[in-house]
Amino acid sequence: MKSLYSKFAITTILIMILSGVLSFIVSNHYYQVTLKKQNDEKITGFAQKIADFASKQKKISLKDYFTHIGGIGYQILLVDSTGHQQSFGSAFRKKNLPDAVKEKVLNGEVYHGIRQFPKQTFVTGFFANELENSIGVPFTYQKKSYAIFIRPDIKLMFNEMHILFGWLLLLSILLSVILVLVSTNYLVKPIRKLNAATKEISEGNFSVKLDIDRSDELGDLAVSFTNMSQKLAKVEQLRRELISNISHDIQSPLTNIKGYLNLIDDQNLEEKEKTQYIQVVQSEVERLSTITKQLLLLASIESKKDLMKISRFNLAEQLKGVLHQYQWSIGDKGIMMSYSLPETWINGDSSLLYSVWENLLTNAIKYNNENGNIEIDLIDSGSSVKVTVKDSGIGLEQEQLKRIFDRFYRADTSRTRSVDGTGLGLSIVQSIVQLHHGKVEAVSQVGKGTSVKVTLPKM
Repeated sequence: MKSLYSKFAITTILIMILSGVLSFIVSNHYYQVTLKKQNDEKITGFAQKIADFASKQKKISLKDYFTHIGGIGYQILLVDSTGHQQSFGSAFRKKNLPDAVKEKVLNGEVYHGIRQFPKQTFVTGFFANELENSIGVPFTYQKKSYAIFIRPDIKLMFNEMHILFGWLLLLSILLSVILVLVSTNYLVKPIRKLNAATKEISEGNFSVKLDIDRSDELGDLAVSFTNMSQKLAKVEQLRRELISNISHDIQSPLTNIKGYLNLIDDQNLEEKEKTQYIQVVQSEVERLSTITKQLLLLASIESKKDLMKISRFNLAEQLKGVLHQYQWSIGDKGIMMSYSLPETWINGDSSLLYSVWENLLTNAIKYNNENGNIEIDLIDSGSSVKVTVKDSGIGLEQEQLKRIFDRFYRADTSRTRSVDGTGLGLSIVQSIVQLHHGKVEAVSQVGKGTSVKVTLPKM
């Protein structure tokens, strides 16, 4: 398989050749249609002038006169009525003119050989050093008929120029090929680097750096490629953390269940202890069930983006329903609840949005302090609504805040059981809000609590 470099170089050179051929064809057509006629008329006029001049002179030497004309750049054949021929200037390469043509000119006709010359390429037509490719005019000198056949001496007139033009053509071709090869390398080199970088990424190396500094489309592509590799590196890191977190969050309750089942199997175990162990097993089973349900919900959200059940509902009433559902948990922790929920109607998937408020409220309760505060505000700004859930809990550090929407991420890195959770709640929140073309933002400060604001278009 040919490389892009060779394909580009060969294609460019072929385009140059094709352009040259087409230009040659167009030029030849122009010569045959226009220039040949003009050239014929010009030389015919010149031939008639020198013939008229010779006719009017009584004592001029025709030999000297035509020798002089030949010396200034013309090829001349002089034919008299007896058939005697004399050449002046450079000799014709071919004297292929029929005698019948000479007779016609002697009898007073004008021979337009340049205009009638066979329609070959214009280079041949213009430079053909043949008697047939000439102009013939009659004249009378001292009562004797003559025919003069004349054409420009192209070799004498353009000898140095055609050598110069030949070198210019050769050098231009060589320089064009060299420049094509150099420019092709300039264009293809960054693509080669991108190709090598792509292979590196395909092998799992996401720390590829491209030293491509250009301000064209390839430069933009290199920047986009670098951004993509950085995002892939982040995705790979998240994937590994996700596998690690899933493994830990599933393995941990399974290990506890296995251990407590072994204890329950002990025949000497008291009934009170057995009841406690069974409660622990039930708690771990519920924890596993919660993890699987939330994973299924995330998968369902991502796979059914176009299957949302959009309806118009009262958002304030939905938020009050969530508050009522967790009223016992709020009171059990002694949390002071305050809210501002004016009647607001929006279009959306009510069941999915219910999960959003449920996750935000349970987090606000879960990570709050005893006897803390929770505030919920609903603001209708016309084209969109804003729901803010603010707590007075433990808060988050800024590095933790950047990752709270990552799946299975929990700010409690020690993974103690002091606070239950799967690390999937805020991922679910973000996915549902994005499905509704909204956005979710979080602000937090360690020891002072966290505020989460959800903005949704009213659609």
